[in-house]
Amino acid sequence: MADKKRFTSSRKLDHLRICAEREVESGDAGFNDIRFVHNALPECDMSTIDLRSRFLDHTFSSPLFISAMTGGHPGTKDTNARLARAAERYGIGMGVGSQRAALENPSLADTFAVVRDEAPHAFLVANLGVVQLRDHGIEWAERAVEMIGADAIAIHLNFLQEAIQPEGDHNATGCLAAIEDLARHFKKPVIVKETGCGISAATARRCWGAGVRALDIGGWGGTSWAAVESVRADESGNAGDKNLKLLGEDFLAWGIPTVVSLAEVLATGGPVIASGGVRSGLDIARGLAFGADLCGMALPLLKPAMSDDKALADSIDAIHRELTVAMFLTGSARIADLRKAPLHVTGRTRQMIEKDNPARIKR
Repeated sequence: MADKKRFTSSRKLDHLRICAEREVESGDAGFNDIRFVHNALPECDMSTIDLRSRFLDHTFSSPLFISAMTGGHPGTKDTNARLARAAERYGIGMGVGSQRAALENPSLADTFAVVRDEAPHAFLVANLGVVQLRDHGIEWAERAVEMIGADAIAIHLNFLQEAIQPEGDHNATGCLAAIEDLARHFKKPVIVKETGCGISAATARRCWGAGVRALDIGGWGGTSWAAVESVRADESGNAGDKNLKLLGEDFLAWGIPTVVSLAEVLATGGPVIASGGVRSGLDIARGLAFGADLCGMALPLLKPAMSDDKALADSIDAIHRELTVAMFLTGSARIADLRKAPLHVTGRTRQMIEKDNPARIKR
């Protein structure tokens, strides 16, 4: 068991390093297929545009959500601390990476607990894998929330990644029942979060039916965990991992593009966090105009968060400037106005959405 705990922790550092140093993005999330109709007479003051947003009965200063990235190894603590300080400074929400390593080895809990120390007022989301929830029950969810003083918990779904990991969990039976049991009995809101393959309308309906309070779609078109695990397999030096490297490459194109997933999920309910390939403030504007409540971003914030507070602040400021300009050029003084802004959906994204959900593109 001790070896397993050490392996879980070292894997977290591998993931952080690979995401920061290697090319791990794959696909097209679909944001470039959303085009706003330019408002040549916006009739609003850009200096007073209001970015405040609501999600799960909380008010945020901005719809930017710091998506789950890291924790679970001593080398990740400083990065989590910087992300948390940014969440506190900007009044935005933040999710932590999978807390499995710290639940297996409590000596690693401080790599997660630091986020509440640095962000005493921020909306924080704990993170537990659905397989760990099924195997360990509500107790682990309670410990994950307590570890960071979380306001909600995300149960993440990452079965593509698990299928490629040599140490992955390949049994997905009983997971929906575990989510339903948690949602029915847990005191904090339960969010179901995909990690790069998107959520379909059918899966969304099952989650809402289980009592889930929100969905984080984690669509295809951003960080690919198939790519990350392919790199890990290539670096391992184990002859048996060569096939896993190739398997990861074969599944780089697997998943539902983020905008398509967003359209499918919004047709079934909400609230929804749009994540997966969100790379700019303009992408956030597009996601919000399409109907998302918040937009999650991870990889664009990772390198600056691994550097220093100023680099991270500069990145967030640039994102907010882009979002503000997009709102100004659509005549949107508030986020609610942006959701009414006329837009065009083009290309492959339009084709995919029209097939199953044409109402989403009639604006």
